Amino acid sequence: MSKHTFILNGKPVSVDVDDNVRLLWVLRDVLGVRGPKYGCGINVCKACTSHFNGKAFNPCSVRVADIKATDEITTIEGLPDTVKADLHPMQEAWLENDVAQCGYCQPGQIMAAVAKVKEAKAKGREINDADLDEIRNVCRCGTYSRIREAIKAGAAKM
Repeated sequence: MSKHTFILNGKPVSVDVDDNVRLLWVLRDVLGVRGPKYGCGINVCKACTSHFNGKAFNPCSVRVADIKATDEITTIEGLPDTVKADLHPMQEAWLENDVAQCGYCQPGQIMAAVAKVKEAKAKGREINDADLDEIRNVCRCGTYSRIREAIKAGAAKM
């Protein structure tokens, strides 16, 4: 066991776990954060997508030992705090576009969408269809057309 410290949803946290434990299990099983979902566990389905220092990443593929004390991990639970509101504009767009069916992949989809919109804005442009094509999160319900519309609507409010 080793002590690991990082910033989770704006607050410092410390855990005592083996270095090789994947961050997803630390978030879900040790810290009780359930937004990042376990899907494939091998960085393919992206149901666990969260933000690592503001960029999308998949904690199922990252060892807790690879996280530094100054690294900021944001999950869907902490996303509204980044805009100091009850819901992030992308979450509101999700509701307005009635995106979710089963809902399992939706936290990861929203986190990937927010990161992709921020990436486009950092390049000085709006999100486009090529950006949307790069999002690889799997939705087994097949709500991709509603996801794309919600991302465009959410991006307009970000």
